[in-house]
Amino acid sequence: MSVDWVTVLAQIGNFLVLVWLLKRFLYKPILNGIDARESEIAARMGEAEIAQKKASAAEAAFLEQKQALLVDNSEQVERIRQQAEKEKDTLLAATRESLEREKQEWQAHLTSERDRFISELHLASAETLYQLVRRALRDLADEDLEERIGLHVIGKLKSMKSELVSAAGIAEQAVATTHKPLPESTQEKIRTALAGLAPDLELGFTTDPGQAPGLILRIGSVQVAWTVDSYTDELTGMLSERLASGGTGWMQNHG
Repeated sequence: MSVDWVTVLAQIGNFLVLVWLLKRFLYKPILNGIDARESEIAARMGEAEIAQKKASAAEAAFLEQKQALLVDNSEQVERIRQQAEKEKDTLLAATRESLEREKQEWQAHLTSERDRFISELHLASAETLYQLVRRALRDLADEDLEERIGLHVIGKLKSMKSELVSAAGIAEQAVATTHKPLPESTQEKIRTALAGLAPDLELGFTTDPGQAPGLILRIGSVQVAWTVDSYTDELTGMLSERLASGGTGWMQNHG
């Protein structure tokens, strides 16, 4: 079988012309449209990627700011908590100190009131006791008691020599007063003792029923008493001094 090459070449030429025509007038616009569409899509994809990056960056910045804010808030909350704790401790310490100070002041007040009450009670009791003792001594006193007091005075005169000599220099007479008359022998002993201290001083004796039992010696403006009342007064004074100095009121030796 023979081939008609002219016809074949003509058909090939027609096919190539057809392909060129299709490409030129059909496929090229389509391809150009596709290329343009692809370019547009690529541009939009680029824009989308840029937007995505911006969004990611914004999200990261937001998260960073949020974390920083949380850290700041946490630190601020911790600072506030620590400050509140410090103020609470300070307030509690001040309150405890104030309560302790008030407690000590109250205890001191109670102690002072107790001591004052006890002191007043002791003094009142002692004064009552000494009043009873004074009354009892007055009731029980007799000539023998006054005589013993008179003899006791003789021993006391020596310790008063300087005062007696000074008083005797401006006085002409000394007077010894008792509740009841002393025996003559006792009077003479007292005169002798006083004469040994002040030879020029004359001593006289007198009585005073209103006077407490005992003896009161007067030389000019000087007066010395050895009576029941003077002894109890001395004891009362010693007790008052004892209580004022914080003592209990018990005295071992009155002299």
